[in-house]
Parts: sequence; C-alpha cells; structure tokens
Amino acid sequence: MEYTQLGRTGLKVSRLVLGTMNFGPLTDEADSHTIMDAALDAGINFFDTANVYGWRENKGRTESIIGNWFAQNGERRDKVVLATKVYGNMAAEGDAWPNHDKLSALNIRRAVDASLKRLRTDHIDVYQFHHIDRSTPFEEIWQAVDVLVQQGKILYVGSSNFPGYKIAQANEAAARRGTMGLVSEQCLYNLAERRAEMEIVPAAREYGLGVIPWSPLQGGLLGGVLKKEAEGGRRASGRTAEVLADPAGRAQIQAYEDLLDKHGVEPGEAALAWLLTRPGVTGPIVGPRTPEQLASALRAVELELGEELLAGLDEIFPGPGPSPEAFAW
Repeated sequence: MEYTQLGRTGLKVSRLVLGTMNFGPLTDEADSHTIMDAALDAGINFFDTANVYGWRENKGRTESIIGNWFAQNGERRDKVVLATKVYGNMAAEGDAWPNHDKLSALNIRRAVDASLKRLRTDHIDVYQFHHIDRSTPFEEIWQAVDVLVQQGKILYVGSSNFPGYKIAQANEAAARRGTMGLVSEQCLYNLAERRAEMEIVPAAREYGLGVIPWSPLQGGLLGGVLKKEAEGGRRASGRTAEVLADPAGRAQIQAYEDLLDKHGVEPGEAALAWLLTRPGVTGPIVGPRTPEQLASALRAVELELGEELLAGLDEIFPGPGPSPEAFAW
C-alpha cells in the first residue's frame, strides 16, 4: 500500500479509502468485519463512514458495525484513521424534530457524542460535514468545532459535497479565528464525471485540502458494465441504466471498455488508477460489498497507466477544462 499526507496535514493515509456505506444495508456484520480485516491487512488505514449510513430505520447501523469491530481488538482503532460525517437527520422516519440535522452548534455537539458511542471510541480523526448548510454561518460551525477539538473528541475537519466557493468561505472564516479549517473535501469525481476539476479541485489545492473522490466507478458504469451484461451478469439499473439507454452514452462506455481491453486492463481497476494520477487526489473511496471486490480495488494501486492509455481516456472522457476558461476566456 502507498501512503500520502492528507492535504496540508501531517496525517499519513492510504491511497485507497475504505468506504463502508454498504455495511448493514447490503453486507451483513460478519462479512463487513471480514472486509475490514482484509483492508487493514492490506495496509488500508483510512476508513470512511457517516452517521446516517444504514439508512431509513437503521440510521447509525454502519457506525455500530465498525464500533463492534473495534471492540474485538483494541489495536485496530489505533491503526485506523477514522472519518465519519454529520448533517443528515438521525431521527426515525416520521419522527423528525427541529435541530436534529444540519450544522448548527447544537446538532454538531449531539451528533458527535452519538457517533462516538456507536463507534465505541473516544475520538474521531476526521469529522466531515456531509453537505453545506446554507442556514448556519461558519463562525458558529467553527466555534462548535473548536470546542470539540479542545475536548479531544475530534482532531481534523473535512467537507463533503462542497462547491469551491464554500471551501473558500469555510477556510477564510477559520483563518480569522486562527484555526486550521477544512483539511479534506470528499466529492463526486471520476472519469465520467469530471466537473470537480473546474472549481472544487482547484479550490481544494489552493487551500491545502486533500481530495477524496466518492463513486469512483460512477455507480458501476466504469466497472465493465457492458462486458458483464454480455456475459449474462446483473443488468444495469439507476443512473447506469439511464446512461446506457442513450445511444451516445452507450457508445462512449463501449469505447472505454474496448480501449482497456486493447491494453489488457480491467475497467474498474483502470478507473481507480486514473484517479490516483490526478493532481490533488489523496485517494478514492472504494465501497466493496465482498472481499473479491476489495482485492480488485487493491490491484489498482499498483497499476501504472501509460501515456497512450491516459491520452485515450482523455479523448473518450474529456474534462471540462479549468475555470474560467471552461466557460469564458
């Protein structure tokens, strides 16, 4: 496993991030523990989760699965850089009350304590804002964060799904308080969805945030979906099915798979390896449902993409270009 600094911090993290969103809803607790064991054995030390994972009536379930895994062996927690998120309403469906979501100081305090209890730990290494809160000023948010840092409950703060201007606002507000501000941004970024290159990635690099792409395979679209379909595998659904229903979208994915077949590279591994070549990227989030999927993701770290292949990928999936040149001059 390769390691890098998380943004401008001294924290060393693996270049693959273990995403845990499937733990509970799609992967049972025993298999989730097996995947975490395999990830740690392979050198992955950066685990990502969120308080709402588990969804609907089981919000918090994923954090509890991770907490139970930590409790089985005290050394595990010491080896893991643990990241979770706050924003979503944690009340049971139909039982939501005001102040049980978003980024008010009250909800941040409540959410941290609840996550710590489920995760069965005394601190969170990277506490992430899951979305922007247009109603809460950053001065209030940072005041709440400063208290938690002083209490030792959190160490670093990251964002998720922030536009570039909010990254700038957040860190300028933190600078006025003399605090560190955001150190990472978790955003939708992959070969098929490169709009983050226009504003988010430049803002993150300017302010020293590590970029952590989520959905690196665009919901399976970049994982060899046409080949699997031809071999009688599970048919595409959701956003992937919508893309493939469009003749132009299907032709683009076919060209992608044909290019990688020519170079003898598996599509899913190539998509991850491509992200590892992008400036500012700390590491993509991989969310395996099985140990086999984790093994495939691990191979991407050692995969080197040649200049000809990289040029071919850019031709199939051209980026938007930098801002403002992408839309002005």
